[in-house]
Amino acid sequence: YDSVAKLAAAGVVDGYADGAFDGDKLMTRYEMAQIVAKAMAKGANVDKLAAEFADELDTLGVRVAKLEKGADAVKITGNIRYSLKDSDGFAGNENRLRSRIYFKGAVNDDWTYTGMLENNQYFSSDKGTTSEEDTKFQRAYLEGKLGGLKVTAGRYSEYLVNGNLYDTRADGVKATYGDKVKLTGFYIKPTNQVKDFMDYTHTNGQNDTLSVEFDNAWGAKVDTKVGVVNVTAGYTVFGDGDYTYTMNTGAKAPEKPVELTDSIDDNKVWNAGVAFNLAKELKFTADYLQSDWDSWTGKDGVKRGIDDEGIILALDYKGAEASAPGSWGLYGKWYDQGRGTVVAHTMNGEYGTTGFEGWMVGANYALAKNIVAAIEYYDLESKGIPGLVEKEDMETLWTQVVFTF
Repeated sequence: YDSVAKLAAAGVVDGYADGAFDGDKLMTRYEMAQIVAKAMAKGANVDKLAAEFADELDTLGVRVAKLEKGADAVKITGNIRYSLKDSDGFAGNENRLRSRIYFKGAVNDDWTYTGMLENNQYFSSDKGTTSEEDTKFQRAYLEGKLGGLKVTAGRYSEYLVNGNLYDTRADGVKATYGDKVKLTGFYIKPTNQVKDFMDYTHTNGQNDTLSVEFDNAWGAKVDTKVGVVNVTAGYTVFGDGDYTYTMNTGAKAPEKPVELTDSIDDNKVWNAGVAFNLAKELKFTADYLQSDWDSWTGKDGVKRGIDDEGIILALDYKGAEASAPGSWGLYGKWYDQGRGTVVAHTMNGEYGTTGFEGWMVGANYALAKNIVAAIEYYDLESKGIPGLVEKEDMETLWTQVVFTF
């Protein structure tokens, strides 16, 4: 009765002449089509019903797109982001327009496919990409159910430890089981790591560069809620790492470039974290990471100790929503991350990639429906490598406007 009353109040269904609903009467397809037509007029998502009663709706003068019964149409969404980056880190400044188009379609009732095409226009950049552009097929993955598992497979966005350990695309598969207690396992090939580990210029003009890359990664995590606190814990292994050290490069280098290549033992990372509301619309998040990558061997063959821990504290107040013009939010983070606790961090600030510490603050605001602007400021310092790479102060001012459709 309650359900029918709500539909009647919304004008979706009507009673008989006396205003009553006779539950023991059969409804014709034509009467059902009238209900579907009214629901469509109210903006309800009734694609499957529209497909089923397409002929009757056509008789009523309601045009329905040709849909397969039981299948959803392919949906196209996307966003356009214009951003400006002003940084004194080694990546420097950047003026960029990024466009993303997503395609999502149903394979069947349990599985969907998503693809994403990305284009970048660089109007200016200190990394040599001025006036260049690139277009790539950045995402292509399947999502669905396999027994009691929720599965994702293909090239998808992997988000480890709130994005502080790894936050970019990856080729692989992950599966999640459970509701109140969620268990997730994954195996991936990292596809967008920070390869430029270091680019250091000596006083004599000589340059040394250092790059590192892992071939694969796997791990597991558990997420649950204890009272009002969301709790997470996980274990990740980045395997088969290689590093390349190139020294004596640059215009003033006294010798020809020398390249040294070596391997790195697997980087094993434990993590634990909590998230809860300190007050209404004020969320606090804390993450701790412990890596077993605690040393680095330089070109001189000397092993030097490096920081192997990571702590990230975050506060978020409200938050701009694209669908709500005038909505806004404030957020901030404090970082202290050793080199092994950050493999591919896609934050907007420059962080040097030898491990870093510092803070950031940001704000966002919905200028209009589906148009959100943001500004962020980062004050970070790279940890360096004792006797090998000096510490570096890095400040970044980031602004952006995102249009979604």
